Amino acid sequence: MSKKALYAGSFDPITNGHLDLIRRAAKLCDELTVGVVVNPGKNPFFTLEERKKLIETVTSDLKNVKVGSFSGLLADYVNENGFNIVFRGLRSTSDLDAEMAMAQMNGRLYTGGAETVFLMTAPEYSFVSSSMMKEVFTLGGEIEGLVPKEVIAYMKEKLNGRNK
Repeated sequence: MSKKALYAGSFDPITNGHLDLIRRAAKLCDELTVGVVVNPGKNPFFTLEERKKLIETVTSDLKNVKVGSFSGLLADYVNENGFNIVFRGLRSTSDLDAEMAMAQMNGRLYTGGAETVFLMTAPEYSFVSSSMMKEVFTLGGEIEGLVPKEVIAYMKEKLNGRNK
């Protein structure tokens, strides 16, 4: 059986922590889909298409990685696409508490026996979150080394109104 995996998140923006997990997860499966979650209740910095494009750009060297998107239940996307592995990243014990509850609920909803696999974030990214990166960036702080350089360039253009 081939290992068809999903790593899902909002990726608004994708950070080096996300990218590190994508690279590590890609080594553990035959095919990895980075699933961008569409949450109508949020007001994202980047559009869905911008997020997908940025992820495709920073993962272009990973031949077994593709980018998709979905809204609604993660379990529905997993079931509809036949994923048998769902990767989740953990930064801290508080992440573990929340992620474990979600994994247990999703486990009840998976129809094809998908397994959730937790990957610990690299220590240098353990404090990084997309929301923190957006806040620091929009307030003029430096996020170099925490977000891919292509993403920072795009964020600068977007903030200056050049890529609406």
